[in-house]
Amino acid sequence: MLDLAKLDVDEIATALSDQTDYEHRWLIDPNTGRIAFWTSDTGIDGENPVELDELDLIPIDPLPSHVWYQDMADFAEGVSDESVGRRLGRAIRGKGAFRRFKDELYEEHPELAPAWHAFRDVRAQRRAVQWLLDQGLIGDDAVRDFVTNHPQPDLP
Repeated sequence: MLDLAKLDVDEIATALSDQTDYEHRWLIDPNTGRIAFWTSDTGIDGENPVELDELDLIPIDPLPSHVWYQDMADFAEGVSDESVGRRLGRAIRGKGAFRRFKDELYEEHPELAPAWHAFRDVRAQRRAVQWLLDQGLIGDDAVRDFVTNHPQPDLP
């Protein structure tokens, strides 16, 4: 088992949210917890191409976009100003929801940006910790401690 305190949970969360289209993979070393970034052209060292199946690393596959979409929906629903919540809720309907949500938030309600970042980050970190558990890299106690020490922030 890896020591959760020594892992970069934010980097794992970034890997889980990476929805870019070019050919690359995030990987974790199950022995050390070190995160590697692989591309077909430059391997993991940035210079030497290597096939993924030649590496003794676990791929960190991104979670589906609907998982991250739900964060926006829950945030919109959870803000105390119902008018703002409705505007954010309308912004995420249909194609382009992520961009419209950001535009609405940062242009019309910038005072909510810190609350959004805290909300989004805690959820992403908790997903990363759950992913580590699902991979058998950490134990249940580490997850419980993390969740206890990283509560979901109250929304304004």
